[in-house]
Amino acid sequence: MQTRKTQVAIIGAGPSGLLLGLLLDKQGIDNVILERVTGDYVLGRIRAGVLEQGFAKLVREAGAAENMDTLGEVHDSVMFSFNDEEVMLNLKELTDDSVIVYGQVDITRDMMAEREKRGLETVYEANDVQPHDVKSDNPYITYEKDGFEYRLECDYIAGCDGFHGVSRQTIPDDVKTEYEKVYPFGWLGLMSDTKPINPELIYATTDRGFALASMRSQTRSRYYIQVPLEDTVEDWSDDKFWAEFKKRMPAGVRDNLITGPSIEKSIVPTRSFICEPLQYGNLFLVGDAGHIVPPTGAKGLNLAASDVSTLYKIMTRVYKEGDKTCIEQYSPIALRRIWNGVRFSWWLTDLLHDFGDQKDEFDKKMETSEIQYFLSSEEGRKVIAEQYVGLAFEDLK
Repeated sequence: MQTRKTQVAIIGAGPSGLLLGLLLDKQGIDNVILERVTGDYVLGRIRAGVLEQGFAKLVREAGAAENMDTLGEVHDSVMFSFNDEEVMLNLKELTDDSVIVYGQVDITRDMMAEREKRGLETVYEANDVQPHDVKSDNPYITYEKDGFEYRLECDYIAGCDGFHGVSRQTIPDDVKTEYEKVYPFGWLGLMSDTKPINPELIYATTDRGFALASMRSQTRSRYYIQVPLEDTVEDWSDDKFWAEFKKRMPAGVRDNLITGPSIEKSIVPTRSFICEPLQYGNLFLVGDAGHIVPPTGAKGLNLAASDVSTLYKIMTRVYKEGDKTCIEQYSPIALRRIWNGVRFSWWLTDLLHDFGDQKDEFDKKMETSEIQYFLSSEEGRKVIAEQYVGLAFEDLK
């Protein structure tokens, strides 16, 4: 077995692992990323596209923001529609902030390129990755690559390996508590090289179910419709998707829809999930490894960024000031923002989707009343807007 050393070992080369690695490198903190699959496979994961300013600032600090700032689109508003009633939320007026539309695949590619440019090590197709002795002062990771066995010794391990990764499984069951809510529907998403139906995103609630009109650019659209859990991609031809999506859009924009062949189509299950704590010894869970949100609130990638921000500040203090007492702040600080983001996503999901027989007529009337209150008053719209653009990242004590 070959032995190697680094300061921070990062499991997972998704956006959270790449962002953390670039930020640590800016502070002179050595790090190695281990990834189970190939780089091309990572880039094949079609995910989020709405970025909070907090995430964007971290990418700039990491030195990988040139394309995001050049090609990303700043959105100052977002539309909600209820059957044919349209309500525009002006984020800029309500919060003095905005969001950036730039695809997760694109930001991942940018960070991969920056990491390669700096000569930082990423080990792709690292098999059987296993953390060891994470409660000790000398944790390490074993893995296999090209038929050889390796031992990566480190000071700290950042588990950025997603919901199904090994990092969370490393925490004993009698130490962690997992909270989960699974929703009775999925999101069928289609991407096409077509002009978006509307300049701003549209969250549409209809008697037929929920739909979201999103985008990646002015020439690439990303659309979603709520579908039953038992549906498969094969159940939905492009023509069937376009017909259903158009029916769920408000009448005022329906005729703007331009259709075309899908370049990607998939169904995303919807769940809320949080693991507590997010730290076990010198192992830290980051992003989807520790929490999942339904995509309704556009919080998944952005909550991962707030985890990265907190862990980055902690590692910087540890290595620059020699202060290890701050390590215990990670889980409490991260969880405060996570629970808030999960609550917002759960709330929007509850209000905007059709739950079928799981809600009686009383529940539906309460839902309608709640929607009317929040969208008809400036105070209510401001509550939604400040959550949508994202709360500020918390500093260490």
